[in-house]
Amino acid sequence: MLATKNSTLITPYGEKLVDLMVPAESLEEIKAYAGRLPSIQISPRSLCDLELLATGAFSPLDRFMGQEDHQQVLGEMRLANGNLFPIPVALPVAANSELRLDSDIVLRNHEYEMMAIMTLEEIYEWDRTEVADKVFGTQDLRHPLVAEMHRWGPLNISGRIQVLQLPRHYDFQDLRLTPFQTRAKLAKIQRQNVIAVQPNSPTLQDLEQLTGQEIEDIDGIILLQLAVGMTKLGDFDYYTQVRTYRDLAERYGEPGRILLALLPLATRYAGPREALWRVLIQRNFGANHVVVGREQASPDKSPGSHSFYGSNETKELVAKYCHELGVKMVPSRVADNVSRPAPSTSFSTARVAKNGANSPIGKLQQEAADVLAKAHPPRHKQGVCIWFTGLSGSGKSTTAEILSWLLLEHGRRVVVLDGDVVRTHLSKGLGFSKEDRDTNVRRIGFVASELVRLGGVVICAVVSPYRAARHDVRNMVSQDHFVEVFVDTPLEVCEARDVKSIYAMARRGEITGLTGIDDPYEPPIQPEITLDTVDYEPEENATSIVDYLIGRGFIHIGQN
Repeated sequence: MLATKNSTLITPYGEKLVDLMVPAESLEEIKAYAGRLPSIQISPRSLCDLELLATGAFSPLDRFMGQEDHQQVLGEMRLANGNLFPIPVALPVAANSELRLDSDIVLRNHEYEMMAIMTLEEIYEWDRTEVADKVFGTQDLRHPLVAEMHRWGPLNISGRIQVLQLPRHYDFQDLRLTPFQTRAKLAKIQRQNVIAVQPNSPTLQDLEQLTGQEIEDIDGIILLQLAVGMTKLGDFDYYTQVRTYRDLAERYGEPGRILLALLPLATRYAGPREALWRVLIQRNFGANHVVVGREQASPDKSPGSHSFYGSNETKELVAKYCHELGVKMVPSRVADNVSRPAPSTSFSTARVAKNGANSPIGKLQQEAADVLAKAHPPRHKQGVCIWFTGLSGSGKSTTAEILSWLLLEHGRRVVVLDGDVVRTHLSKGLGFSKEDRDTNVRRIGFVASELVRLGGVVICAVVSPYRAARHDVRNMVSQDHFVEVFVDTPLEVCEARDVKSIYAMARRGEITGLTGIDDPYEPPIQPEITLDTVDYEPEENATSIVDYLIGRGFIHIGQN
C-alpha cells in the first residue's frame, strides 16, 4: 500500500517488522546461559547482516537463510513462502565439531563479545559457483564478492536467533536509526510521502538531485540513507559523506524536509538484484518512493574494465517489481543522476556556477565542494598499490626496487613490501600450503590498503600465485587505486636465473610445493601492465610503469 492523505506510513514488507532482540527482563538470565555455550566468531559482513535481521530491516526474513530459502532466492529471488527477496542472506562457516543440530551456539564478533544465540536447525553445503552465477551474474574474480566468497566457509548454518546486543557504534550515534526508530520519526512529520535516497558518494551531482524540482513535486520527506556497513576506521570518504549530507539536511529548505540516517548494510555489489533488495529494505524503513540509479550497487570499475551490469538493467528490474513491493520509482531523469561519476569530475565547481554562487543552493554547493576537495586530494597526492606478481626469479624485486627510486625522484612517498622480507617478519610461521599462501597475500594486501588510504605509493613484489587472493587484495585497496603488474617471464628463464637455487632443489625433490614446478601459478587475465623481462631491461620496464602512472594521474610531471 502507498501512503494516503492522512500520512499513514506504508507497512513493512510482510506487514510486520521482525524483532529478534531478547527482552530486557530476560537478558541477564539468557546471557548467563550463553556464557556456557560453545561459540563461533562471525565475519564483519555477517555481523552487519545480523544487525539488520535483528531490527527488522530484512523483514520478513527472521534468520540467516536455511537451505530451502537459500536455493529459492538463488533461482527465483523469492523466499520459500513466496515473498520477494533478491539477495541470499546466509551465515557461512568453516567445518567445526562444535556445530551440532538441535543445539545452541553463541555468535561472537571479532572482539569475542557475545552477540546472539542460534539454535542450529540446519547445516548445509552451498555452491560458490552457483551463487556467483545466479546472484552476481559472473564468475569473474574482478567482482569483489566473487573474489571474497573464496574466503567464506563451505557450510551455511541457520536456525532461530536470539540477539543479545547490537554491534556498538561510537560515531554518529544519533544517525544510526533502526527501522522502528526511523518510522517513529517519520510518523511525526506531516508529509504525504517518504522518498528514499541512497547516494553512492558525496558529490555535487547528488546535491543537485536532492534539491531538484522533481523531488519537490513529490511532496514528501527525503529519507537519506547512507550505507556504512563494513566501513574501515579512518575511511575519510565515509566521514566526509556524513558531514556533507548532515549539513545539507540541517540547512536545506524547510525544517523536517530531509531525514538523514545511517544504514549498516554490507553491500554485495550485486547490481540490479541488490538495487531491488535495497528497495525492500527502504520500504521496511517507511519509504514509499525510491530513487534508483543506473549503476546503483555496482562495483567500481578500474580503467579499461567492463561494467558487470547493463546501464538499464537495474531500473528495469526494480520497475518490474515495484508494484509488488508497493513503492514508486522517482522519475528517471533524477534517478539517472545517482550513477557514480568519475573522481576527476566529482567536485567541479561548474555546477555551482550553474545554480548561481549567491543562491542558497549555490552557496551550499560551494561549501560542499570545498569540503570534498579537501577530503579528496588531487590524484597525484592519492595513494596507489603497484602489485608485482610472477614466478620466483621472474624479476619482480629488481624492477620494484628500480621503480621505487624513480617514484621517489618524482616526489612520491614509497613503501616496498617484498615477499621474501614479509615472510621473515609479517608472515613468519606461515607455511606454503594454499591457505597459508593466501593468508600471506591478504596480510600484505591489508597493510598495503592502509598505506594507500594514507596517500602512499605501495610497491608489493609477491609471487601471489592464486587469482582469487590477488583480487581480494584489489578489492581491499579499491579498483581505481590498484595496478596489477604481471612479470611474464617463462619458467625456463626463471630456472636459468635461479639465484636462490630453489628450482634446482625442487627438481631434485628436496623441496615440494614450489610454484611453477609442482604447484600451479594462475596468471592474471587482465593485468593493468604486463612486463617482458627477456627482451627488456629492468630499467626499461620500471620506466614504462612510471609512464603508466603519469597517464593515470598518480604522478604529476610539474611537481617538485
